[in-house]
Amino acid sequence: MLRMIISVLVLFVLLSCQFKESCADNCLTEQIEKMKQENNEEIAKTAVHITAQGMGEVCVNIESEEQVSFIRNFINPIRFYADKTGYFYVYNYDCINIAHATQKDLEGKNLYDHQDSQGKYVIRELSKKAKEGGGFVEFYWQKPNTTEEFRKIGYVEPIPGTDYFIGTGVYAE
Repeated sequence: MLRMIISVLVLFVLLSCQFKESCADNCLTEQIEKMKQENNEEIAKTAVHITAQGMGEVCVNIESEEQVSFIRNFINPIRFYADKTGYFYVYNYDCINIAHATQKDLEGKNLYDHQDSQGKYVIRELSKKAKEGGGFVEFYWQKPNTTEEFRKIGYVEPIPGTDYFIGTGVYAE
């Protein structure tokens, strides 16, 4: 009987240790993913801010008709984040897409009424945040080369001296 009790206790201890290691591994993985997410959000904020400031300075010296062409050509090749998935988009405050580095079919379209799968008016929210000086907005967006929407955290800022705002985002997987 004593052997059976000891065997059960040993088995319990072994299973507990294995569970703790598994939990520790999962917790570590979660922490690493959280750090990556926070780092990407900081990169997004910095990249948008620097680009907005630079574009604002250049756009002051460009005729308004030429600004759209300049903005599109400027943002098209830019990619960032370690995996090169970061890109920019630009809208005016009326929610018309001025430029999009990866979804060219959106350029020139009015997305005022565009809602994500959760019912949020995404571009309206981004425009509002940009008018407030900039900030983060959470929404769902179709990932390039997929048909599904994924949760995304976008960051936008106004482009000084224009009626435009620039943004990017991080897919929160």
